Amino acid sequence: MQRPRYPWEFSDRDYTYDELLGRVFNVLRENNPALVGDRRRTILRPPQVLREGTKKMKFANFADLCKMMHRQPEHVMGFVLAEMGTTGSLDGQQRLVVRKIFSKNFEGILRCYANEYVICSGCKSSNTIPSNENCLFFLRCERRYLM
Repeated sequence: MQRPRYPWEFSDRDYTYDELLGRVFNVLRENNPALVGDRRRTILRPPQVLREGTKKMKFANFADLCKMMHRQPEHVMGFVLAEMGTTGSLDGQQRLVVRKIFSKNFEGILRCYANEYVICSGCKSSNTIPSNENCLFFLRCERRYLM
């Protein structure tokens, strides 16, 4: 007779909830090895917003955040400025300079950008590539192609 791999094999007793749950997850892992991979959360550092004079604000770590999201600074800048309803530009050190003083939540605006243009809606991965086809914006998820 074979040795059982699980306590419930070759038995007619009732299963406990924990045993059934463990069995389901074991079967899922055996049949779908891609599900076992690491699930990383996308974490953005908070924006460093500094006041410059009486009529301007600087977004000091703007270039770093764009690199973390793997997006072009011009695209992110366009979204942020449109959400804030103002004008601005990038200075020599790739910091975003906004022409008005705002008390708006920069972190909330960046979170909206990430949800719309960075994070895959299907698997919540940030490993995406933006593409424009016939004036329509698409996100191509690279994680789905790796599975």
